[in-house]
Amino acid sequence: MQSSAGSSDAPPVQDASRPGRSRCATCGRPQPACLCAWITPVAHEVEVLILQHPLEVHHPKGSARLLHLSLPRSRLVTGEVFADAALLGAPFEAPGAVANAPRHNLLLYPDMPQDHALGVPAPPAVPTRWLREPARLRLIVLDGTWRKSRKMLYLSPPLQALPRLSLQDPAASSYRIRKAHRPDQLSTLEATCAALARLEGGADRFQPLLAAFDGFVRQQMGWSGQVPSRPGR
Repeated sequence: MQSSAGSSDAPPVQDASRPGRSRCATCGRPQPACLCAWITPVAHEVEVLILQHPLEVHHPKGSARLLHLSLPRSRLVTGEVFADAALLGAPFEAPGAVANAPRHNLLLYPDMPQDHALGVPAPPAVPTRWLREPARLRLIVLDGTWRKSRKMLYLSPPLQALPRLSLQDPAASSYRIRKAHRPDQLSTLEATCAALARLEGGADRFQPLLAAFDGFVRQQMGWSGQVPSRPGR
């Protein structure tokens, strides 16, 4: 599952679902919609494990792939049920990864009171000492619509057992290409950048990636005829 950020010069691969249409070997998107121009590598300490719902894999407006390709210490895994707790602690094969170094897992997800009525146990509190060592943290992110991510949580007891990180008063989202049910809902990329900035205390370092994401959004809106497209970083 692991891949690192690269250029768009990789040879195209054939799209088996649509004969005659090739996909970029780096980002996996159809060549005309390649997002490699927006990949913006960012130095970060906290590892990021992105658990992506299968229906998001080829969604043209998804942000998880761009996020993964821009975070060297990240891993992207696809599935709906994550019942194997070993997956959450498996070492990364990524630049800067330390072999056999234990990680403290944090789930980026709000603690919803209504979830308790459905049988989801209250998450444990985040130990304060964890937050003093960002290099030993692993942030686990669910990539999917609100409904899909909740189902992923309900079906995955190991995720329910994790301490949670909830964003407080996040900045307004630039994710204008997908409908949000609440004003404070962010894209996977935006939410992860906000969480990393909070954990590592360095919001400025993620601004180039957020600016690139804004360009990606403008590109998508341009294709849909909403605004003129302005490709490039």
